[in-house]
Amino acid sequence: MPLPVARYVALIPAAGVGARMGASTPKQYLQIDGQPILRHTVQAFLGAAGIAHTYVVVSADDAYAEAALSGLAHVSILRCGGATRRDTVSNGLQALAAQLSAHDWVLVHDAARPGLTPALITQLIRQVGTHAIGGLLALPVVDTVKRVVAGRVETISREGLWLAQTPQMFRYQVLSEALLAASEVTDEASAIEAAGHVPLLIEGHACNLKVTLPADLALAQRYLSGQMG
Repeated sequence: MPLPVARYVALIPAAGVGARMGASTPKQYLQIDGQPILRHTVQAFLGAAGIAHTYVVVSADDAYAEAALSGLAHVSILRCGGATRRDTVSNGLQALAAQLSAHDWVLVHDAARPGLTPALITQLIRQVGTHAIGGLLALPVVDTVKRVVAGRVETISREGLWLAQTPQMFRYQVLSEALLAASEVTDEASAIEAAGHVPLLIEGHACNLKVTLPADLALAQRYLSGQMG
């Protein structure tokens, strides 16, 4: 008997404080072109066909989310953020246990990647297709890579190296179980890999950069304004 048609939902962990940005507010609430970074991020999913709903996971005492997302349809705020990204995503998934089926797709995306486009979301969904586990956007490494070991500089092969981006899209049950079993992971794919699964890598785009340092704000603004292709 065929499985029911899977739904696609976005889950955006937004409980971090963005300490490296050095701002007085969490970086996802800094503004680009008069709108908070988080609003730009969420709007990419609102513009992508097939995304049933977008959930934003914030800390219990977050004072900015409602204003940042005011007026947006098909968006819910979950106040169950944790101390780490892994905790925040896992808490969000548990909060949605009654609403999602085991085979539904969850697209986890960084709150501070405002350059994501509906086209990239559609590309990820299309290329992952009916894969049993899922996949993520990533960029192949094109620069020469150096590593410092005990003060010595070494060149390492870039062959097969990719820079992980988001969204990272996995089946609800597979992702939930992988995160519960993981201890210290920096992204969802790491938990999936630790559970013995092999995710797909789907080539993303440089516009989908993560705003981490002050200089990244200007670069993200250039992509959002169409000054860079």
